[in-house]
Amino acid sequence: MNKEKIRKMLNIILPVIILYEWLDMFYFAQENFLSTRGVASLKYFTILSNFLEAFACLWWLYRKNETLKYVACVSVMLTFTVVMVFLGPMFGYAAMFYGPNLWFHLLVPLIALAEILFLVRRSYSARENLFAAMPMGIYGVGYVANNVINGIVQWPHSNDWYGFLTWGYPIGAGIFFIILAVTYGIGFVIRKLNDLYDRD
Repeated sequence: MNKEKIRKMLNIILPVIILYEWLDMFYFAQENFLSTRGVASLKYFTILSNFLEAFACLWWLYRKNETLKYVACVSVMLTFTVVMVFLGPMFGYAAMFYGPNLWFHLLVPLIALAEILFLVRRSYSARENLFAAMPMGIYGVGYVANNVINGIVQWPHSNDWYGFLTWGYPIGAGIFFIILAVTYGIGFVIRKLNDLYDRD
């Protein structure tokens, strides 16, 4: 089976899995800091980045848009990186990979990365690397703006569900700038690893 056929199968199956796992979370999630039932689950970057990957898959089937695939890959790999480096050691990897989060935190990011590294037949530009940081940038602006407009409010109904504004808005905004820089760095590493792969 050639790479094109593998990619077609992958980009058909992955959105179905993402939707199925989200519906599982939507209806049956245990309410905690990792899972939220219903529409409220859409406030998390984890879910939004996975939906971006699902949309990128479907759009690739229609228009073969490689830029969007790269942007989506970087977004889900940010989720993977935060889980592996920060949340996993803090709360335990068993909790991070329980239920739908096995897909959202681990399998979808790794599948997306494997596709970019081994199945894509082109390189990515520095400009596309900037585009790859945009979803996190937009999310960060929206996150801070929501807290400024609606107030932080007390847990469990807090608008600061990641706790980034615990030390005030300037520090919270600084945290998001750091995450934005990390996102760009992830995109840069993926771009360079993609360049190393022999496409012949």
